[in-house]
Amino acid sequence: MATKIDERSRTREPLSRERILRTAVAVADKGGAESLSMRRIAQELGVVAMALYKHVANKDELLDGMIDAVIGEIDPPIEGADWKTAMRERILSARRALLRHPWASQVIESRAEPTPTIIGYMDSMMGIFISGGFSVDLMHHAMHVMGSRILGFSQELFDETSSMPADEAIAMWAQLADRYPNIAALVGEISGGDISHDEGSVVGGGCDDQFEFEFALDLMLDGLERLRSAPTPQPAGSTG
Repeated sequence: MATKIDERSRTREPLSRERILRTAVAVADKGGAESLSMRRIAQELGVVAMALYKHVANKDELLDGMIDAVIGEIDPPIEGADWKTAMRERILSARRALLRHPWASQVIESRAEPTPTIIGYMDSMMGIFISGGFSVDLMHHAMHVMGSRILGFSQELFDETSSMPADEAIAMWAQLADRYPNIAALVGEISGGDISHDEGSVVGGGCDDQFEFEFALDLMLDGLERLRSAPTPQPAGSTG
């Protein structure tokens, strides 16, 4: 009897924007952004699709709301920390949020305009630089350097995903070693186990995504600290 009462109480939960977004995020977590549709979300909620439009105008608004929900999971800046620690830890918190929701980076990149939530997040990250002693000009350049890493993901130059089996790829690059010696050397190190391997890597076969992300992040932060601490911390050149 208690189970039936609990089930009825759940079904009586009023339909709301928050509930719709929560369901949409769960659908995307399970099946990716491509699995999203107003009809699918309505089915999950046990309502007709038209009922959703009282709370979410269209799919674009739905996607924006989902992004805001993910950004809302990012930890606030650490109070009292130096700028580099505060920046690093918040970016790694953003990365954890995006790893929980693998579809989110794709959706963020697809949006024509940032949501107010993302704008607020970016403004607060700029504030970490400014309160850490960066000039406005250096902060501007720093934001360009950090790019999408500010939001916890990196945009790679090439899509290195391949349907070719690993042993075939190794053999292919070995045959091309005379033409591409450095790539062949790298593939040889990976195949020999001398370089860490992450089967789900998005930065390239044989790469540990988390290590590569933090490696690049620390290089950037260390370089920015040197600029901040220099007698004239502004980089050469005009703002742009």
